[in-house]
Amino acid sequence: MKKDYEVSSGNVFADLGFKDSEQELLKAKLTIQIYRLIKDQDLTQQEAAALLKTTQAQVSALMRCKPVSVSVERLMEFLTVLGQDVKVTLKPAPKRRSGHMSVVVQP
Repeated sequence: MKKDYEVSSGNVFADLGFKDSEQELLKAKLTIQIYRLIKDQDLTQQEAAALLKTTQAQVSALMRCKPVSVSVERLMEFLTVLGQDVKVTLKPAPKRRSGHMSVVVQP
């Protein structure tokens, strides 16, 4: 029987052939958390923009989960402004492969 689907690698950006797929997945996960926090705090896009020291257009893009021109660093800054602690952990990768990026969101 022929499969009508492909099994995902767990990273949609890699599956679609994006060059920087791990970074794109990282940005997407951070953006989703920013979206949730803005919604949970019942902020308008204008209020969020003022709080985050950015533009309403940038917040609008984030709320549509399109962090096109925002760096990972800037997304982490937004999270701290929204009341989150951001922790970056570095550890050696197994010798047989290059490093890997991931996000863990704790409740």
